[in-house]
Amino acid sequence: MTKKASFFPVRYRVVFGTFILAMIVLFDRILISVAKDPLAEDLALSDKQMGWVLSIFALGYALFQTPSGHLADKYGARKVLTAVVSLWSLFTALTGAIYNFISLLIVRFLFGAGEAGAFPSMASAVFNWIPIRERGLVHGINFSGGRIGAAIALPIVAWLIHITSWRMTFVILGGIGVLWAILWYIWFRDQPESHASVSKEELQIIKEGVGEKKKEGEKISFGKLFRSKAMWLLMGQYFSSNFTFFFCLTWLFPHLKEKYALDAVEAGFYASAPFLFGALGNWVSGWMVDVIYRKGKWSLSRKLPAILGFSLAAIGIVASVYMEEVNGAIVFISLAVFGADMTLSPSWSTCLDIGKLHSGAVSGTMNMAGNLGSFFTALAFPYMVAFTGSHTPFFFLAAFLNLLAIPIWLAVKPEEPLVLNTIP
Repeated sequence: MTKKASFFPVRYRVVFGTFILAMIVLFDRILISVAKDPLAEDLALSDKQMGWVLSIFALGYALFQTPSGHLADKYGARKVLTAVVSLWSLFTALTGAIYNFISLLIVRFLFGAGEAGAFPSMASAVFNWIPIRERGLVHGINFSGGRIGAAIALPIVAWLIHITSWRMTFVILGGIGVLWAILWYIWFRDQPESHASVSKEELQIIKEGVGEKKKEGEKISFGKLFRSKAMWLLMGQYFSSNFTFFFCLTWLFPHLKEKYALDAVEAGFYASAPFLFGALGNWVSGWMVDVIYRKGKWSLSRKLPAILGFSLAAIGIVASVYMEEVNGAIVFISLAVFGADMTLSPSWSTCLDIGKLHSGAVSGTMNMAGNLGSFFTALAFPYMVAFTGSHTPFFFLAAFLNLLAIPIWLAVKPEEPLVLNTIP
């Protein structure tokens, strides 16, 4: 029996749950960067070897994006999120038990494969629960959770490692993920009408805003998906966005610590600033997406925030190269991350626009390409520095990719849904 409308609608509680999960995702992901020095010292790893450790996560994460998104579409975000959060939390904890380079590579690859289901499954939940006019801000809120989580994690994890050890810190964070998975499975339902707390009024709002429901026997054609021009456009621009952001998740902390001779906690506080600006970029972009969409300008609501974001990212990255002291460098890196994160809400909103019932698979495929960008970032930074003797070429490459994404977005057509169904 449905209940009367509550002050805080159930769909907003769903968003709160995914916001917390996004914090956990980035908290777990950035831990390896903060633990780099003591971990590398204990296992006698070089910077190039650590580049592979950081990038192998992104490879596992990328390769399992499309399958994870498809599973979320097929089995629902309740079961899939419970499973994948439990899985990656297990491998987070197991990172504390590794004993050499090879075992670390294996655990980090499997950790990435587990985390792959997070955001595509969230997209599937958003499609079922959130009306289209609210999705821009919801995507902004969810991704800002990741940035806030990363910002909090940097100084806290540095402190945790200091008072315990890098091994025990991985175990502690793994336990937090398992707790979230249990609570999610108990409380969440894939369809709003199956949730006992949803009122008749809210259910009507959701149904009118979401509309399309899955038909019996309907399946996705992956051949059509990967032959789609729209899919490749979204993949290309997201590769550029992630190339910029993943640097902050992997090499920014050790880069600042070494270049500006900072201690670990101090470097953690400086490196956290770009993530806070990334959260702000998500909120601003999500707000822009919804406001412009409500004015009847569907295509512009996706394109304008993304193009503005990529422009700011390119400017910030180039300017940071010429900063001689840490404060100036952080200001412009923060501007770059603010811009890069402005591209997330329009990207994921467009996946829901064109993916419809297959939003999990479409968003997962885009995220796969984005995390191939992450994979190359983690390797490109140490290898380019070793080859050129300077950090500058890496930053100019990142700026170039951001500029390249602008004409890509001009060709995107969010109002044209993909035809991906196969009816047996």
